[in-house]
Amino acid sequence: MALSPQLAALHARIRRHVPGAGLPTPLDAAAVRHLVRRATWGATPGMHEEVARDPRAWFDAQLEPSTVEDGACDGYVARFTKLRRTTAQVRAADSVGSYDTMHELGMATLARYTWSRRQLFEVLCDFWSNHLNVTNPSTDVWDNRHDYDASVIRRHATGSFEEMLVASAKHPAMLRYLDNASSTKQAPNENYAREVMELHTVGVGAGYGEAGVRSVARVLTGLTVDDATGAYRFDAARHDTSAASVLGWSTPAHAAGEGEAVAVQLLRHLARHSATAANVARKLVVRFVSDDPPTALVAHLAAVYSANDTQVVPVLRALFASDEFWASAGAKTRRPLEGFLAAVRAVGATPGPTGWGGIDDLYWQTREIGHWPLAWAPPNGFPDVAAAWRSAGSTMERWNSTTTMTHGWWPTKLVRPAVTAALPNPLPSTYGGVVDALVQHYLGRGPTPNERAALLVFTDHAAGDRVAAGDEWVTGRLGFVVSTILNSPGHMER
Repeated sequence: MALSPQLAALHARIRRHVPGAGLPTPLDAAAVRHLVRRATWGATPGMHEEVARDPRAWFDAQLEPSTVEDGACDGYVARFTKLRRTTAQVRAADSVGSYDTMHELGMATLARYTWSRRQLFEVLCDFWSNHLNVTNPSTDVWDNRHDYDASVIRRHATGSFEEMLVASAKHPAMLRYLDNASSTKQAPNENYAREVMELHTVGVGAGYGEAGVRSVARVLTGLTVDDATGAYRFDAARHDTSAASVLGWSTPAHAAGEGEAVAVQLLRHLARHSATAANVARKLVVRFVSDDPPTALVAHLAAVYSANDTQVVPVLRALFASDEFWASAGAKTRRPLEGFLAAVRAVGATPGPTGWGGIDDLYWQTREIGHWPLAWAPPNGFPDVAAAWRSAGSTMERWNSTTTMTHGWWPTKLVRPAVTAALPNPLPSTYGGVVDALVQHYLGRGPTPNERAALLVFTDHAAGDRVAAGDEWVTGRLGFVVSTILNSPGHMER
């Protein structure tokens, strides 16, 4: 049977982009800036130039994070010693419900987002942490949330979604967070079953209905947590052995001892379902392309997902090679955490040499701006569309935090280059030249007419006014110009 023109075009795109597709080349400066803004937590000084030298090699390395040397960030993360402990060691050392290890996880996560050279990997860890959300800190996961981060999210972030889903379903953090640990054949708890369908896999529009949720809940009974050790275990005595079916999958009545295998079989079916392919593809397009995801690109990526056994990297290659991605510059807005950490990266700040070096202070600042790493309370994860973040209070807190960080007022333990280091040598001869140089340095492009005019009004100078090295706007007040740039709408473009 002949393919329709639409399907033929879709199959051609899959063949063209998978598995070996890379970035289109060459990339001009605007395209490099777009790539950096979408694939990282923000540009560091010199990053645009680094990527521009060989964008394809940089991108390929980002898709294989183990090949990217990251010793400095590893050293920062190593300062959070509680994260090295097993669940058993946390339970032996800490009081029940202690937030200490979870707070260290939040700080280490912030450090990785901000200073890792494996930037696309860290963007993906944030993406999957929201897709398979387990709130951190949260009392029920006090002893194991750090292990969930390591063994579920980070282990599988650039691997197979199917394997990530199964790992999450068998992790004590997810089992406690969504109550499957307490689910029994006598009283099946539907919380996890509902979210694994609605959020993690096929989506609410797949047509499974309440009967489907109840079937999944019964199949997942027995996946629980050992009260004595805090480890995952399958309890056959809790498992509902009756027949069940949902979305084209079914199991006959079976022995209790077969229950774990049956549950995993169901999860693998859901991971490979066409509706899951579309759901994951849509969320990736929202993250990397547009709040209003193009239908054709979603369909293309869903097909790539299915053709590659739920592997993440081929989907990303197809996404970043797509016309829709390259046409989407300016179509996304950074969320508060992204804007703030991008400012930290832009000024070249690094942790102080001892203790936590100010990482802890940055962590508490992110709580004030309303975007605390990993801390979204509902199971659906932090939203990734601009409309969800329109808050005057959060914006003001981000402005204040960016300003205090830029000036070195807080956190005081961070190490920052002098703001004058952003000025070219020799110094431009006019205020217009200074403004142009600063915007180029921090935003990776020249200023728009409105940006230039606003910054010149802020300095109370005309573009042609002469500037000298000793002028107050080059010495004591330069930081205010920098923080204004880093608080601008231009900085918040993702």
